[in-house]
Amino acid sequence: MMSDENIETGTEIDPEKAARHAEKMAKKKAARNKIMATKTETGGLLIVHTGKGKGKSTAAFGMVCRALGHGMNVGVVQFVKGKWETGERKVLEAFADQISIRTMGEGFTWDTQDLNRDIAAARAAWEQAKELMADPEIDMVLMDELNIVLRYDYLPLEEVVETLKNKRPDLHVIVTGRNAKEELIEAAHLVTEMTQIKHPFRQGFKAQAGIEF
Repeated sequence: MMSDENIETGTEIDPEKAARHAEKMAKKKAARNKIMATKTETGGLLIVHTGKGKGKSTAAFGMVCRALGHGMNVGVVQFVKGKWETGERKVLEAFADQISIRTMGEGFTWDTQDLNRDIAAARAAWEQAKELMADPEIDMVLMDELNIVLRYDYLPLEEVVETLKNKRPDLHVIVTGRNAKEELIEAAHLVTEMTQIKHPFRQGFKAQAGIEF
């Protein structure tokens, strides 16, 4: 049986190099343990996924799946993608006893071409989101594409930000969509910006099942 060897290549590792590595990692572990010992607070987080890159909603639904795996109850409100039959929704239907999905949007704004209708849909979705936030049985609420309706001023920004800042202390809230407002970013505990480097759309590919929806 080989010891101190590189498993991938089968090449023996220099014992001195291995010892230096072990010493370096031990110092890193000690430093990290010291930092982690200062992190004692728990509670609900306000999380924002924004940016021009793909993956904002996908990452949020990943968190939803993680929460479900821990037995948590989750509420999902889709503010925009109402006309899309997403793969996530089909999978999450298997957890009907833990998740409530409210698809309130009527599609993208260029689909409806009706400002009053878009504003009414946004308000209805926001009321559903507040209802889920107020439910003590719900541990996490995903507000998918809320940033889009805020960008187009379909909802009063101040009202939304104040409501999110004053959410239940034990409730996690995830907000997705590009062009997140600075006020929302300031209020959030965790903000991730997805950066677009390449996109298949610019190479002639249309939206595909399993990738975009």
